[in-house]
Amino acid sequence: MNENKKVIILGAGISGLSAGVYAAKSGFDVTIMEQHITFGGLSTGWSRKGYFFEGGMHWLTGSSEKLTLNKIWKETGALQDNNKIENRDPYYTLIDGDKRLCMFRDIKKLKKHFIEFAPEDTKMIKRMCRDVLCYQNVHLPVNDVLGLKTKKHIHPSLWELIKMAPAGLILNKLSNMTYIDYVNQFKNENIRHLLMSAIGDRYNALSFIYTLASFASGDCGYPDGGSIRMAQNMLDTYKNYGGKIQFKTKIEKVVVKNGITKGVQTKDGFIPCDAVIVTQDARNAIDNLFESKIEEDWTQKMRKNVISEQNIFISLGVKKDLSDLPYAIVYPLKNPLEFAGCKYNEIRINNYAKYKDHSPAGCTSITCLLLGESYSFWKKAKEDGSYSDKKKQLGDLFIEALGQFIPEVKTSLEVIDIATPCTYERYCSSYEGSWMSVWKKGGKQDNYPQSLKTIKGVYFAGERIMMPGGLPIAVYTGRRAVQLLCKDTKSFFNVK
Repeated sequence: MNENKKVIILGAGISGLSAGVYAAKSGFDVTIMEQHITFGGLSTGWSRKGYFFEGGMHWLTGSSEKLTLNKIWKETGALQDNNKIENRDPYYTLIDGDKRLCMFRDIKKLKKHFIEFAPEDTKMIKRMCRDVLCYQNVHLPVNDVLGLKTKKHIHPSLWELIKMAPAGLILNKLSNMTYIDYVNQFKNENIRHLLMSAIGDRYNALSFIYTLASFASGDCGYPDGGSIRMAQNMLDTYKNYGGKIQFKTKIEKVVVKNGITKGVQTKDGFIPCDAVIVTQDARNAIDNLFESKIEEDWTQKMRKNVISEQNIFISLGVKKDLSDLPYAIVYPLKNPLEFAGCKYNEIRINNYAKYKDHSPAGCTSITCLLLGESYSFWKKAKEDGSYSDKKKQLGDLFIEALGQFIPEVKTSLEVIDIATPCTYERYCSSYEGSWMSVWKKGGKQDNYPQSLKTIKGVYFAGERIMMPGGLPIAVYTGRRAVQLLCKDTKSFFNVK
């Protein structure tokens, strides 16, 4: 066992909790150090005046028990009996007056519905459905580190890879086309509005088709209790295996001597350890967490290639029961909402009226994610003192836009809360306040090593390690970081 080998994990987000669970199970003396007062990182939620806002998850990749990734969610304790999966269907609904257009999981049903709604787009609808079917079996292949000592290795089966093979026929075509260009091939304006609300508009068409295919495969369900319950489950599992956690502890530097990790430096002093797993944003960490910037081939590549996906998160508490409306609604805007250098032709809201623990009786929590490159705008506003005014301006514009469709947003608004990229930067030390990386047209799906050649005992995990990031990458890279640690220390990797 490894009781005498001390491991410090930087950050209590999903990747930090994942690494913590596996390190504790494998017998290490492990402590998670979190700069914030709570856990979950970007996978979180918060309360304002009796309203609760889900801020970290709208669906979960790996929720389907058909996928090996689901096994990891269960190994870490994230998915248990207390957070059963809900497969929402339809998962998006566009509402334009008396017209409703739905994104159904079943591709045959979606195709029929779309063609009835927009017969002029029959050819393109059929093409999109074929593309989705090509990607319906594509998923993150879970692959254990080679040379790992463990009871049972996990590697993709030949049949698993064969079922993903059809996707290769259209991979180059879709990865070399923008998401916008793909959707603009549809003639019907409402179809374009609905489809353009799936992901951020800077991605390639492949990212869009993969997202639709994940829903079509039966994945991307929503765990009861959302982000907070998943993260709490993981933290409880970690503690049950003897793991320790320190809040309000910001790591200033990883201390290295002669290329070997010796510990970490906080404002309160030096803490020795044998290994450090860095789960805060690797793009920031490689520049700011060591005595000098890390200069290796992969870190230079990361600095050059990372395009951060940024967002503004708007939360509303409305004194009105909106349970007659769908969960995820897309509203097309006649006059685009323009702010912070971004332009939105539609807004997609998440309506939590049916989730009674999210608001007082007869009231509704609403959230909206506005994706786009806005970090520099908000950073400048912070510096020139106009930050609060800019947030109020955006709030007023948003209420006016959404109020066209839901009048109570204007007349019965009790709470408005706006998080900007600067908010995420402050709370999570994320690069440019981002939570994913953009896979643009013609770009490569960059993946990075999780250890360093120049420093022993440092490992990286988190959404920046594998494009595009998100929850599945966070939990998976946390697991792999501990596997690399086990391999280097000739320790047994335990999952039970």
